[in-house]
Amino acid sequence: MRRNAVLFVAISVLSGFGSTAMSLVAGIWILDLTGSASRAALAGLCVYAPQLIGPWLGGLLDRVPRRPLLIATNLVLAAVLLSLLTVHSPARTWLIFAVALAYGISYVLLDAGESALLPAALPANGLGDVNGWRSSAQEGMKLVAPLAGAGLYAWHGGPAVAVLSAAMPVVVAVLYAALRLTAPPATGPGARPGRSLRAGLAALAGERVLRVTVWLAALSIAVSGFATAAQYEVVTGELGLAATFLGVLLSAQGAGSIAGGLVVGRLLAGPGGPAVGVIGTALFAAGLVARCLPWWPALVAGAVIGGVGLPWTLVAAVTAVQTRTPPELLGRVAATANTVMFAPTALAIPLGAAAVHVGARPTLLAGAAVCLGAAGVAVRSSRRGEPSVASVHIGG
Repeated sequence: MRRNAVLFVAISVLSGFGSTAMSLVAGIWILDLTGSASRAALAGLCVYAPQLIGPWLGGLLDRVPRRPLLIATNLVLAAVLLSLLTVHSPARTWLIFAVALAYGISYVLLDAGESALLPAALPANGLGDVNGWRSSAQEGMKLVAPLAGAGLYAWHGGPAVAVLSAAMPVVVAVLYAALRLTAPPATGPGARPGRSLRAGLAALAGERVLRVTVWLAALSIAVSGFATAAQYEVVTGELGLAATFLGVLLSAQGAGSIAGGLVVGRLLAGPGGPAVGVIGTALFAAGLVARCLPWWPALVAGAVIGGVGLPWTLVAAVTAVQTRTPPELLGRVAATANTVMFAPTALAIPLGAAAVHVGARPTLLAGAAVCLGAAGVAVRSSRRGEPSVASVHIGG
């Protein structure tokens, strides 16, 4: 287990570094080439749009051998990144958008594929720990990679960042090949495209632990997007701090996420996934309330608390998917869960931007109330002893 665990954490470090650095630089590069901030923002849309077809991409993971697909995805991504070496004028900007879209597709395949591969490489009682370590590694890269990517871009331009980012998936492909699988990753007869979504949703809805953990994570992540504009307004408008203070809050949240990821595995082995999801959601709500206080240290404390809670909801959901899903459905269920958890953020962010006109603090308190209400519903459901479904059968 230890060897595979180290490999999976290394994969998270390298993947997180390359993708985070390139994601930041893509927007800067487009802005430099075109002078258009709106076009630069569209690069982010290209990255997130493939989440909407996650269940269908996940169905592919259940039809073909998973490890070869993950290796091939990384190698193709590296080749696509190297196409950016030809970008020297605004006429080639479309290539940056194409690479951003390729990154988005790879995120869906690699996130779901890795979730489906982990149970074949690690014992079930080790999944929570490794998922927590992977979360900490990814959050750590969010602190390091933007600075490294921006510095390299300022020094040698976008092509240099493209080469560095392309090297990461090549090494990751080698690490995937080095994994020792304790059991062959199961694949089943692939569902037709229309059934991939139904299969994933049916599995999520049919098992109480999956239903509770995934929907708590989805709600918490959506509220984090909903609260983004309110946080900006509290910092710059109500407290009169410089916009650069947002970087302090981002670092504080990252520090909380790193610390939370290191201990969440032990909690999953104790209270269990639904309890960890409830605690994480409640902590995230507490972090939102703390950001309402008219004192900048309270904002930092709220960012740390929210940084602990939000990854706990995500790790609880991912681990539940890995341990509660029939192996032949794991690819499409993992991808569907990712879509359920992350796609609502695309709607929550503009809703939060509109709500902040009512007031930043009411917006933050509304988000906290929604999270606490969801946590309360989950607790009541658990107390009723709602039965679980051990497996889900999807016809066809």
